[in-house]
Amino acid sequence: MTFEGFPEAALDFYDDLEIDNSKVFWDAHKDTYRDAVAAPMTELTGALAAEFGEVKVFRPYRDVRFSTDKTPYKTHQGAFVAVAPATGYYVEISAPGVRVAAGFYHAEAEVLAAVRQAIDSDLFGPELETILATLTKAGWEVGGDQLKTAPRGWPKDHPRIGLLRHKSITVAKDYGFDPVIHTAGLIDRVRKDWRQTRPLVDWILAHAA
Repeated sequence: MTFEGFPEAALDFYDDLEIDNSKVFWDAHKDTYRDAVAAPMTELTGALAAEFGEVKVFRPYRDVRFSTDKTPYKTHQGAFVAVAPATGYYVEISAPGVRVAAGFYHAEAEVLAAVRQAIDSDLFGPELETILATLTKAGWEVGGDQLKTAPRGWPKDHPRIGLLRHKSITVAKDYGFDPVIHTAGLIDRVRKDWRQTRPLVDWILAHAA
């Protein structure tokens, strides 16, 4: 099948799931999840795979083993293209609509150290600043986990201390309820935006080693 957009039923499903996150609700509406959420997401990401790579559509179940929150189901459906460990392109649908993102979401100590060395560099650090400034101007929100203070070994007055504090670096953009999310045109919108974030992903790939 070809992607024709997410139906309104997908948004309604997550609205209701946020109110009643229970197995009883899930069992009663699993056909809606399959037809309105999972199938369209698979079709959307399948249409993008030829350019960006194989897409992983995440399972809808939460891992509650080590969490105090025991609600069993995620209140969004995400999908991720990994171009390196925890690095790549992301799209999700939830009650507030559709959201796209890119960047690196987690890094082992050695990888994070390499990224910070690149940020420290007077050649590569300003490159990243320019990439993020360009994306911000284009409507992207810069995010990621950050330390509250300077990482060990780095001065608090470093000219790029804000970036050095990052343990992950992402950019995200919300489509919300834009009518395009209900049409096949969403494929081109996501493709265009993922292409726009490619300089960030490429910068990470070049220096996260």
